[in-house]
Amino acid sequence: MLQQTQVDRVIPKWLDWMDRWPTAPDLAEASTSDVLRAWQGLGYPRRAMRLQACARVITDECHGEVPSTEAELLAMPGIGHYTAAAICAFAFNQPTVVLDTNIRRVIERAWSAQAMPTAHLTKPEVERATALVRDHDGAQWSAAVMELGALVCTARNPRCDVCPIRKTCAWLAAGKPDNAPVRRKQPSFAGSDRQARGALLRAVSAAPVVQASVIEQAWANELQREKAMTSLINDGLVIRVDRGFALPQ
Repeated sequence: MLQQTQVDRVIPKWLDWMDRWPTAPDLAEASTSDVLRAWQGLGYPRRAMRLQACARVITDECHGEVPSTEAELLAMPGIGHYTAAAICAFAFNQPTVVLDTNIRRVIERAWSAQAMPTAHLTKPEVERATALVRDHDGAQWSAAVMELGALVCTARNPRCDVCPIRKTCAWLAAGKPDNAPVRRKQPSFAGSDRQARGALLRAVSAAPVVQASVIEQAWANELQREKAMTSLINDGLVIRVDRGFALPQ
């Protein structure tokens, strides 16, 4: 839930989710329509379907227990290197390399004198982080550096005066140079295909079956509406039924 979504939006959703489906078997047995409705407001709804698919594999093939190795986790639906490493570190206290945005920023500043990391993870970054975490408690190190990046070594206005590693920070010692790599500007969400998809999925979620006229009211631009609905259907998030559209069951 926290991937690409702010903490304050996640907390109430996570609490409700865990109250309804506290275990993998519980989530595996839920209807997909209920899962998608519970995910409303978090964005990127394919994550919800992958999470449920993962819960079903855990239930059917792993006796309801989450695997404890990166290799096993990477074989699960929708789990990539970051998520696998995070599970191993925080659930099983293994010295895996968890590289979220905050941790990457701290490492680049403190050890490479770089204001910000590159847009995409690089092999040298992974090697540097692996060397740093190797001799530490994996979960504690990752959690500490993650919090340091979130609360102190922030992207804007870092609080270097209270940073616990300020005496050894390469970026601070270099005078905090503005040497961040150039990143492509994120496209506006307003009017985007992503916004159209979200509006249509909310409309379909509002009733067991939604007629085409309701979909037309949810998004005015016909070409973009058709494109967004086609992508939702192709992703398995919406299905066509005799009288219109519905969430998968």
